[in-house]
Amino acid sequence: MKEIIDILNTTILDTPLYKIILAFLIFFTFLFFRKIFTLFILSFFQKLTVKTKTEIDDKFFNSIKNPLRFLFIIAGIWGFFYILGIKGDFLKHIIRGLLIFDIFWPFYNIVCEFEDFVYHILGKYGKASRELASFLIKLTKVFVIIIGVVAMLQEFGINVTGFIASLGLGGLAFALAAKDTAANLFGGIAILTDNMFKVGEWVKIGNAEGIVEDIGMRTTKIRAFDKRLIVVPNSVIATSNVENFSRRDRRRISMRIGVTYSTSIKNLNNLLNEIRNYLKNHPMIHKEPLLIYFDEYQDSSLSIFCYYFTKTADWEEYLKIKEETNIEIKRIVEKYSSFAFPSQSLYFETPIRVKNEN
Repeated sequence: MKEIIDILNTTILDTPLYKIILAFLIFFTFLFFRKIFTLFILSFFQKLTVKTKTEIDDKFFNSIKNPLRFLFIIAGIWGFFYILGIKGDFLKHIIRGLLIFDIFWPFYNIVCEFEDFVYHILGKYGKASRELASFLIKLTKVFVIIIGVVAMLQEFGINVTGFIASLGLGGLAFALAAKDTAANLFGGIAILTDNMFKVGEWVKIGNAEGIVEDIGMRTTKIRAFDKRLIVVPNSVIATSNVENFSRRDRRRISMRIGVTYSTSIKNLNNLLNEIRNYLKNHPMIHKEPLLIYFDEYQDSSLSIFCYYFTKTADWEEYLKIKEETNIEIKRIVEKYSSFAFPSQSLYFETPIRVKNEN
């Protein structure tokens, strides 16, 4: 027994061997409790979350599971150093630093767990939405990490005020150097938040007109109808008038019909009424506004103003409806009158000859 006591009292780095053994026993005891906590307590709550219909509680549980288990390691480290007699500010800063890490760990995990949810919400709007989701997720992760690191540095007595000020100056210099990129980035965010257009829609932005092929964080690609690819910076789009033709539910038909001056009042009234009735009863023509009026005396014709809208915005269907209505209007005009065409009448006056009496 005396030999065992002598061995246990042997000092290693000015620390008795028995204290080192006891410190490791304390540490492994907390590891054992950690295992018991995982097998019984955490397993019980995990089974409860699995039984629920929503996945939100599962994601929150996965976010806090490992940080809760890490608390036992922190307690074991505290017990280990306390038994060894290492106390004071050093142990206090180590434990508090680990606790700060354990506090910010769940926030970082929550961001990671809800990545798929953010991609699902924003990603359905196209590539730019997915890029925006990725940008927001990375920015949030960096923010959590920076706040956590700053809190840990403050705990260890490191003054980070000057460091933060230098970051602000550096950020200002970077913003000035990359102002065009930043403008395009915020322009892309404006496109998504305002929901100006989506991929596949027909738009006109300034002189660029065509089908939106891709929406990026810096540029938007538009495929013109002659198959040219037009790349428009998002900063330009954010400050330009954007016409989205795909968002309309109708297309306009506006024209003038000229009939001859020989048309009688009765036939003119019948012609106008029959065109109105035809368009009002057409299943693909909007009832309002529908304007069919004789409004002008032109040089060679009585001018009838026609103004109405189709119930489709599809170009091909619009052309079919326009062709159909034009043919029927022609039939109605020919029934009561005839189309006038530009003409000019010249009258030659015969001069009167004076008879010479001489």
